Amino acid sequence: MTALDIVGVAKSFGDVAVLADLDLQVAPGSLVAILGASGGGKTTLLRLICGFDRPDAGSIVIAGRPVSGPGLHVRPEHRRIGYVAQDGALFPHLSVGQNILFGLDRTGRRDQARAEALLELVGLPATYAMRPPQALSGGEQQRVALARALAPRPGLVLLDEPFSALDAALRAGTRRAVAEALSRAGATALLVTHDQSEALSMGDQVGVLRRGRLVQIAAPAELYRNPVDAELARFVGEAVLLPGHAQDGGVECALGHLVLAPGTLQAGPVQVMVRPEQIVLGAALSDGADARVVSVAYYGHDASLGLMLPTLDAPLVARINGAQALSLHEGDLVRIAVNGPVVAFRTG
Repeated sequence: MTALDIVGVAKSFGDVAVLADLDLQVAPGSLVAILGASGGGKTTLLRLICGFDRPDAGSIVIAGRPVSGPGLHVRPEHRRIGYVAQDGALFPHLSVGQNILFGLDRTGRRDQARAEALLELVGLPATYAMRPPQALSGGEQQRVALARALAPRPGLVLLDEPFSALDAALRAGTRRAVAEALSRAGATALLVTHDQSEALSMGDQVGVLRRGRLVQIAAPAELYRNPVDAELARFVGEAVLLPGHAQDGGVECALGHLVLAPGTLQAGPVQVMVRPEQIVLGAALSDGADARVVSVAYYGHDASLGLMLPTLDAPLVARINGAQALSLHEGDLVRIAVNGPVVAFRTG
């Protein structure tokens, strides 16, 4: 049995189709991340799952129980869903412990031991239960919001871009803490986000929502290595896209003869996708091509190089080790090659 089963869901507002024929299955105890640009339908999907809106077509089943479909609409408060908003949405007039227990019945709201246990589950000291939420950092407040979502033992936890309001220093640590807490609780979760690193680092599966359609769902590494089309390749991480010609398991392009990933394409004109980190530099490389460095952006642990090849109209981007970048300058000539197989998309 799936924890969440969405089949053929569609939703329009006036003449604007926001979701179209969407299918999604979430396994119990897993975290699925839905990645999409603003306006792609992420918020509408959550509202349909919560029951705040009704789909125009399709069905939604949570933990084996139909909650939405033709002639059926279970009210939001009866769907057993936990929800974590972007800003935590904690009540400032209640203590941390009271916030966590807020959604329980009268007896449950007096269970201080449960509040303390949930705080420890999300990696916070039990003593935080007596503090006002304003005394906590943004990352700590998001962990409290998760504890509150978990308190009623929901069948499904929805995470609505829960880290977008945090600064970069807090975001990574809070993501790890939330993922670990969900795993320890054995919770099933659906995360929606526009942040690629967030989706890829947290999701057991990552789905990409584009113009109301779920265009691909796969394990993070598979999605990154083998996107279904060039548009998705550009959206999930950086991508160098070059024209080429595929034949016999290989492809010829401006970077030389490259090996195609198994099962990608047969012969014909293609667009080749190379991830910037696949491009390697070395004077002794026998394969590959010569390029001129046109820009160096140094980030410390790594660097981004702009490389111009004689056969290209625009520079391509390579990601290299930061230490290696210190010896490179604009105007340098370098030998480059591609490490590992590549993916190609048919163009003709």
